[in-house]
Amino acid sequence: MTATSLSASTSIQLASTAMPRVGNTPLVRLQRITTGLVDAVEIWAKAEWANPSGSVKDRPAYAILRQALDRGDLGGGRILLDSTSGNMGIAYAALAAPLGVPVHLAIPANASAERLAMLRALGAQLTLTDPTEGSDGAREVAASMAAEQPDLFYYADQYSHPANWESHFHTTGPELLSQTNGRLTHFVAGLGTTGTVTGAGRFLRRHAHEVRIVGVQPATPLHGLEGLKHLATSPIPGIYDPTVVDEMIEVETEEAYAMARRLAREEGLLVGVSAGAAAAAALRLAAGLEHGVVVVLFPDSGLKYLGHDFWSQP
Repeated sequence: MTATSLSASTSIQLASTAMPRVGNTPLVRLQRITTGLVDAVEIWAKAEWANPSGSVKDRPAYAILRQALDRGDLGGGRILLDSTSGNMGIAYAALAAPLGVPVHLAIPANASAERLAMLRALGAQLTLTDPTEGSDGAREVAASMAAEQPDLFYYADQYSHPANWESHFHTTGPELLSQTNGRLTHFVAGLGTTGTVTGAGRFLRRHAHEVRIVGVQPATPLHGLEGLKHLATSPIPGIYDPTVVDEMIEVETEEAYAMARRLAREEGLLVGVSAGAAAAAALRLAAGLEHGVVVVLFPDSGLKYLGHDFWSQP
């Protein structure tokens, strides 16, 4: 594996010296799964599990926390409240702990055991929501809790908070250009809250307008791709900017699972299922190129997904 990293100037840092830097995650070149591509096409993975809590969600969580503290929306025991499918909640809890900010999360009851265990270990209070309603149902519960007790909770609402996409505009976007020495031709990322694609996409539109932005979503409304949304049948996040997306690629759940296994067994990269979906989309995209530098964002590692049965399949 080959890795590159950025200078510290493009990372963001909490005021608390107890916290490590957020951002500045490395690129890792994919080599074995790309053997069928022409030599002039490269695929690099942005390893977001290198963030302090282990996922890309550290970027928006940090930005939301910083803004709320700067504005006086948090402090004095007021609780940060949001909905999550896991990673954002873990990021909130990890970054808020050294600041003494309590965190309460609405999360579907069928979230993976690993995620629930991590959240409880980090001290987050949890409200388990109807698993059949998914992340959208958890968001409705969080909004209701905030409306009932507005003085107790600061409701972040990651799906509509502008600091979500702004964090990627100020960090992810610049890192993509710097780490590829300006050679980037395609950026591929999954769509969940859509903050990554919207923020990084807006930066690239401004500073490297020739780069194509590719969104990845599940192929069907019912799917097993945690963290990703089928936008045609889901509430559209308030922060989503569809004008930055040049192309949308849909991935089946089993295709994502198979790619996650390949990445582990052929590249030595143990990644989550949304990363598997993004990699499958990137490989499909790259197969049609004659030249290009494709960067695909891997949101997290596979450690939170080890309870899934698909790992044992051939």
